[in-house]
Parts: sequence; C-alpha cells; structure tokens
Amino acid sequence: MKTRVTKYLTRDETGIRRSVLKLFLTGKPYTTQDVFDALIKEGFDLNYRGVSAMVGLMNTRLGILRIDVKGDHNLYSMKIEYKNAVKLVMDNY
Repeated sequence: MKTRVTKYLTRDETGIRRSVLKLFLTGKPYTTQDVFDALIKEGFDLNYRGVSAMVGLMNTRLGILRIDVKGDHNLYSMKIEYKNAVKLVMDNY
C-alpha cells in the first residue's frame, strides 16, 4: 500500500494529489464539490470534472477511500485502516 501511495505522489507535478490526500487525512467526509472548493481555495487552476475524475481514480487505484452515497452525491473519506500508512508516506515524502 505504501508503495502505491508513494508512486502516486511521485507523479504529482503540481502538488494537487498531495493536497487532496492531506484533505482526506483530516478524517472528515467530503463531496467532490468540497474537494474542488478546497483546491480552488489553495490556488489550483482546475475544473470540477477533473477533480471528480481524480477522486474516482484515487479510490479505484489506491483503494484508500470509502464511499457513502447520500442522495445525489457521494461522500468520500479515507478508510481508517489506511490513515497511518498514508500519513507516514506523506511525512516522509
């Protein structure tokens, strides 16, 4: 698991992946809109569809996110069992 996260971060040229992982490390659930808003606030120039695709790929490729379907949107949060490993990679990256 650590290797997948490390590899995922090495391809992060803009720092956006790191920012999203830091957001999920807070332990709170986020909608795609929440993630988009947080990234815009940090100064990233992106579109909503790109954020949606990134969160979806993060979930399928890394398998570290949990999805709860609430009405017409999904709530994403980091699975508790991966939180320490992701934090360790982030601290050492």
